[in-house]
Amino acid sequence: MPSKRFADRREAGRALGARLTGAVHGEVVVLGLPRGGVVVAYEVARALAAPLDVLVVRKLGLPWQPELAMGAIAAVGDVVETVRAEAVLASADVDDATFETVRARELAELRRRETAYRGDRPAVPLTGRVVVLVDDGLATGSTMRAAVVAARRQGPAGVTVAVPIGSPGACAALAAEVDELVCLWAPGSFRAVGQGYDDFTATSDEEVRAALGAEPPDAV
Repeated sequence: MPSKRFADRREAGRALGARLTGAVHGEVVVLGLPRGGVVVAYEVARALAAPLDVLVVRKLGLPWQPELAMGAIAAVGDVVETVRAEAVLASADVDDATFETVRARELAELRRRETAYRGDRPAVPLTGRVVVLVDDGLATGSTMRAAVVAARRQGPAGVTVAVPIGSPGACAALAAEVDELVCLWAPGSFRAVGQGYDDFTATSDEEVRAALGAEPPDAV
C-alpha cells in the first residue's frame, strides 16, 4: 500500500515497475490498456527492459447509462473477444439486438484507435511470452477481463495483471483468472480509480502514441 497517493500515472508506473522487477521471468512483453494505462505501462516496460504495445479494450455501456458496463471487447490482431456482464444484462433487461448494436459501434472505435495508436506497426507477438497487462486502475474489472481473454487466445507463457490501484472485489475476482495479479493499493474505501492520484488528468491520444514510440519518449 502506498504511503500516499501517486503523483501521476508515470510515478505509479515506476512504482509498479519496481515491484515487478525480479518478479516476472522469461521473455516479457508489456501491454498497456489505453488511454491512461499506456502511460503507466511505459514506465513498467522501461523497468523490465521489455517491449511495449497497446491492447485496445472498449467498454460496452448501457445505451441509457453509458458508464455502467454490460460487457467489454478486446482485440489482438484479427481476433476480437467479447465479455458479457450477465448480471447487468439481466437486471437491465437488455436484448441481443441492443447489445450487438453497441458492440458494433464500439468495435469500429476500437479499430480506429488501434490504427491511431500503432499506425502501420504490427502488434508485438505474444505467443510463448509472459504478458504483463497494465492499466491505471481496476474498478469493475470488465475491461481488463476482456483483455485477459484476448491475450490468452495468443498462447502466452503466462499472464500477469498489474495496476497501481483497484477495487478489492474486482482484484480478488480477477486474480483467479490470471497467473499473477499485482495491485499496489486496494483500499477498503475504494470509490474510483482517480482517488489514487493527485493528477488524474485525462490522457490524450498524442500521449499514447508517444509512449508507444511514435514520438520521442520525452514527449510523453
